[in-house]
Amino acid sequence: NEQEICDRERMLWLAAQYGESLLTRENTVAHFTASAFVVDRSREQTLMVYHNIYQSWSWTGGHADGESNFLRVALREAQEETSISCVRPLSEAPLSLEILPVAPHFKRGKFVCAHVHLNVTYLLEADPALPLRVKPDENSGVRWFPVEEVLGAVSEPCMRVVYRKLMEKAADFS
Repeated sequence: NEQEICDRERMLWLAAQYGESLLTRENTVAHFTASAFVVDRSREQTLMVYHNIYQSWSWTGGHADGESNFLRVALREAQEETSISCVRPLSEAPLSLEILPVAPHFKRGKFVCAHVHLNVTYLLEADPALPLRVKPDENSGVRWFPVEEVLGAVSEPCMRVVYRKLMEKAADFS
């Protein structure tokens, strides 16, 4: 879509300017992250975490931290943040791209200035019957949401647009 075309162009421009430094948090202007939009087999539910910093239900995801295989990052983060034991990608290709603003905040007692996440999102599938566990240093809740309840659970207005797009793409994915 138009948003992804614009964000892709900006990501490529930033990559030309900053190179591999975008793979680490040491770049305080922008850095790559990868997220997982985890759905069940029927695409009627999505797995979300209650993110401690953003105080909102959200997808799983995290910083590349030097890893250039963003699918690997998305898989790792989904498993770390939910403890779900078996999650599989529905495609090796990203589901979507987003440049996401990050407000200034404190993390682990240290101030983090405002910056942007150059985010690559993957569509993953998991079984809702698998046990879940909170990762207390990052989230305070983990649960499956029926897709029709997702937008109401998200308290970040700018992210509702992203989740609406992801749900539409996931529903069309075969």
